[in-house]
Amino acid sequence: MIDHIIKDWKLKKYKPIYWLEGEEPYYMDKLTDYAADHLLNEDAKAFNLTVLYGKDSDWATLVNACKRYPMQGDLQVVIVKEAQQLKDIEKIEPYVDNPLHSTVLIIAYKDKKVDGRTKFAKTLKTKGELITFKKIYENKLPEWTNALVVSKGNTIKSKALILLTQHVGSDLNRLENEIDKLIINLGERKEINEDDIEKYIGISKDYNAFELQNALANKNMAKAIQIIQYFESNPKAAPIQLVLPTLYSFFAKVFLVYGVPSKSEYDIANAIGVQAFMLKDYLTASQLYQYSGTEKAILLLQHYNLKSVGLHSSANITDAQLLKELVYKIIYNV
Repeated sequence: MIDHIIKDWKLKKYKPIYWLEGEEPYYMDKLTDYAADHLLNEDAKAFNLTVLYGKDSDWATLVNACKRYPMQGDLQVVIVKEAQQLKDIEKIEPYVDNPLHSTVLIIAYKDKKVDGRTKFAKTLKTKGELITFKKIYENKLPEWTNALVVSKGNTIKSKALILLTQHVGSDLNRLENEIDKLIINLGERKEINEDDIEKYIGISKDYNAFELQNALANKNMAKAIQIIQYFESNPKAAPIQLVLPTLYSFFAKVFLVYGVPSKSEYDIANAIGVQAFMLKDYLTASQLYQYSGTEKAILLLQHYNLKSVGLHSSANITDAQLLKELVYKIIYNV
């Protein structure tokens, strides 16, 4: 997604303005960090690198910084982090319309987007580069993570991949940090497995939200209770506020299986938004629960989500007791 920009920068091809926006901070951080580290040599950084933070700056200070000419070199770099906190940032439009080409201005406008209908947005697109980074979809997370592992010269087993992505979620910066930690600890070994996830990330390979999902998919009450008892003894392993959304997402996707006209596993996986290697549990659950049982499981999960935050529930009931009640009612359809 950002490779073309970094490729241009390596060739010393710069646009005067890069406006980075949207809900995914990972790529913005990558670009701002790369610009700070690589666009100027070490001697030039002292004179020609300016890093501003939105909450501590204003639009006039930003424009003045951009209008300075570089010292001891022919390029100046101005980076604005957390630019969404910079008041009246659209007032830099006159500068954007007539930028100084010896300045490379990089603005990280996180969690927001400029209104594409405005003159400001149109000027940004004409005079520089405006890139919107969208949050990665849940079903794309394993694929993205696997590609990142491979890009670092390693591989990861399917179960380890699921454990890692379900535990960390869609925080791409944290995912990369965890992968880097795993790779350091692997030493000469190249493949990441579930034992590595357990040892270095602290996620039990046998007692986690994914294994509870698997137990429910196969209506294995004994295994489900065993996992919940582990959660009870290790409260930080899988808080109920993380377990319930995982189970809800699972049964919501099982529900979608019934609406897929094709019997092709590839088509089903694509339609419900999961990787093909993860499909088995969804198909098993769709057969064991049938339409009515799946619908009831979704309603139960909604009800117990409310209970988990204290609604319609006794103040003395524990999270483990709630989960035990829930899985019993789902598995036995009561």
